[in-house]
Amino acid sequence: MKHELFDIFDEHMNHIGTATRQDTHTNGYWHQTFHCWIVTRGNDGPALLFQKRHPDKDTHPNKYDITSAGHLLAGESVEDGIRELEEELGLNVPFADLTPIGTLPVEMRYRELIDREFYHTFLYEADLPLDQYRLQPDEVVGLVRVDAAEASRLFAGENETVPANGLEKGEDGRLVPVSRLLRRSDFVPHGETYYLHILDAVKRHFL
Repeated sequence: MKHELFDIFDEHMNHIGTATRQDTHTNGYWHQTFHCWIVTRGNDGPALLFQKRHPDKDTHPNKYDITSAGHLLAGESVEDGIRELEEELGLNVPFADLTPIGTLPVEMRYRELIDREFYHTFLYEADLPLDQYRLQPDEVVGLVRVDAAEASRLFAGENETVPANGLEKGEDGRLVPVSRLLRRSDFVPHGETYYLHILDAVKRHFL
């Protein structure tokens, strides 16, 4: 994977060339990613699905993250990112069914990695039972549902924890029901601004 080629950009999203994944993250080049948040509706309002990252991931192992996301390779369009839903969750979704909610520039640092990404971000409504998703074995080890209003209070700093319920792989590799109280430190640190942007968009489109 470190030899994959990415299109790279300046901070104004002007294309400036290509670089390998390793060079992109070593040198902090801006590049593109595709993010899709799955929204479910319940009696208490909309909820978001968070994936649990595999414990062997090289960044943020075992953290809770965007339902489905991935890098765009050199020459790819944003529409090509739809493949992530198929690869990570087993969903075959037309790109036209997604709701675009903006492109956000986000910088994260993890150990020696400098990750500067333009997040092309979307919402998708689905009511599929969690056990019907086909999780990519080397990427995703669980899916949990978090109430959007509760998540807003967590990322706004009003609450210290948020309830999360779903399915995660047990020691035998099988998915088992889980019920957890998650702290902000349990989530990938995309930043308070990013999470609140997502949750505000959920309110606009689903309330």
